[in-house]
Formats: sequence, structure tokens, C-alpha cells
Amino acid sequence: MTTEEKLKHFQEICMTDAREKSARMLDDCVRALEAAFEEHKADAERRAAMQEEAQREKLEREKNKKLSIGQLDQKREISRRQEELKDKLFVEVKDMLANFMETREYQELLEKQVQAAKDFAGDEALIIYMDPSDEDKARRLALHHNVTVKISEYSFNGGIRAVVPAKHVLIDSSFDTKLKEARHDFTFDLGGK
Repeated sequence: MTTEEKLKHFQEICMTDAREKSARMLDDCVRALEAAFEEHKADAERRAAMQEEAQREKLEREKNKKLSIGQLDQKREISRRQEELKDKLFVEVKDMLANFMETREYQELLEKQVQAAKDFAGDEALIIYMDPSDEDKARRLALHHNVTVKISEYSFNGGIRAVVPAKHVLIDSSFDTKLKEARHDFTFDLGGK
């Protein structure tokens, strides 16, 4: 083999070796890039999933907040409407009481209230206060029950108030007080809610 053939043979071997090494290096590089790409892709998918979850939670919180605000607004509106209805109802009740005060049953109620106050006072002195609108009934009650009856300086819309000075007790059977108590205790039955 001549030198030139030897050189050519050596060149072919070197070129083949270089090609093989280059191909191996290229394969290694491609594998490394593919691995890096897969890792980057998995990381990007993880971040996207986390971002999607965070966005979903944010939207859920916003929805719940709007729902809560809506519920509060509804409760306020219901409460406002209930107060309006309660006002109307108690205006009607006051009208009914005014009509009731013109009946014989009202006179009987006053008699019972005076008797109950008298029973409570026992042997102690008792002062009965009546509404100015009931002045015409005061004398009869005073004589019939043998008690001191005074006409109040201000109206309490019917019924009586009685004072037992020795016991420091006020018996309040006035319609004003009864109406205030009824209004305070009144609630709407909203069907089990």
C-alpha cells in the first residue's frame, strides 16, 4: 500500500470515526434537548394547572362574594318590607282598639284591670290612672271599686295604669305598652325559614 493509499485509508477511518462521534454527540444532544423540552413542557403544564386552579378559586370567591351581597340585599329588602307591613298591621290594630274602646267589652276590660290591680294591692293604697279619653268612665270605676282614680296628663291610648305607692309598684295595663310589647315580640312566619 502506498503512502497515498495509506493516507486515504487513514482519512476514511478518521472521517468515519469523526462521523460516528458526531452522530453520537448529535444523538446525545438531541436526547438532552428532548429531555429538557419534556421537563420544560411538564413544568409549563404544572404552572398552567396551578394558574387555572388559582383563577378558578378566584372566580369562586368572587361568585360567593356577589352571592353573599345579593343575599344581604334581599334580607335588607325583606326586613324593610316586613317593617312596612308591621307598620300597616299595627295601624289597623290601633284602629280596631279605638273601635273596641267604644264597646261594652272595653268597659268590662277596664273593670277587670281595676279589679286585678286592687287584688294585687291588697290592703295597700292604690291609685288608678286612666287615659284622658276615658274620663267619662273614671267616676263609675272609682265608685264601683272604691279606689282613687285620676286622669293621666298624657294619653296612653286606653287601658289603665295603677300605682301601689307602699310597694313602689307600677301596674301598666295600658294599650300603648301592650302595643309596644306586641310590636317588639311580633315576627313574620316565613314558612319554617
